[in-house]
Amino acid sequence: MIGILVLISISWLLLYLLEKKSILALGVLPPGKRLKQLGLGFLVTAILCVLVQYLEAYLKNSSWILNEKITSGLVLKSLWWDFKSVLTEELLFRGALLYLLIQKIGSKKSILISAIAFGIYHWFSYGVFGNLMAMLLVFIGTGLMGYAWAWAFAKTRSMLLGFGLHLGWNVTYNTVFSKGPLGELVFLSKGGTELTDWASLLNFTSGLILVPIIVLLFIRYGIKKEAALENSEGNL
Repeated sequence: MIGILVLISISWLLLYLLEKKSILALGVLPPGKRLKQLGLGFLVTAILCVLVQYLEAYLKNSSWILNEKITSGLVLKSLWWDFKSVLTEELLFRGALLYLLIQKIGSKKSILISAIAFGIYHWFSYGVFGNLMAMLLVFIGTGLMGYAWAWAFAKTRSMLLGFGLHLGWNVTYNTVFSKGPLGELVFLSKGGTELTDWASLLNFTSGLILVPIIVLLFIRYGIKKEAALENSEGNL
């Protein structure tokens, strides 16, 4: 949590020094509207994640069962971990730095830079640096998703939609379907067989390629571009 507070403080300082703005420039106002965007984003990627997990279960002929050993404490611990990790990444890649880049060089170049940085970052967070094929695949998948979330920031003038999209996927993937680093949580995979080559490819592309494309389409056609509002920019 200290790291997040440091990131917020640095973000606020950069915004003030370079643009004479407060942290409100990252789009937390009006709160009702922003919370709706967060909730919508969460719902979209949560549904997509559920569909991907059930596609995998269908291809493997496995099933999802409720973990009988799960406790509310474990769920809360995992949710808190998801929240902190997502907020950290959003502040780094779709926060003050992206805002300042957009102000200086425009949305298109800034979104691309943010997406490239996000893809490279995941070489290290996923531990695939040095494995060229894995690096390429991780870069494509996370880079596309990073592009979608950065585009959400640029269109809405707010971190909240991208944060919701990011959080919805991570919570569903990590906490609901036990795919994260905290081990067995709400649902567990039971039974099934190893995927054949074509099934493995279908399963892989559904999560890494198809989901980001659907999110991009959602942002392209489902989200209206907002003009910068003076009272939401956080002038000081």
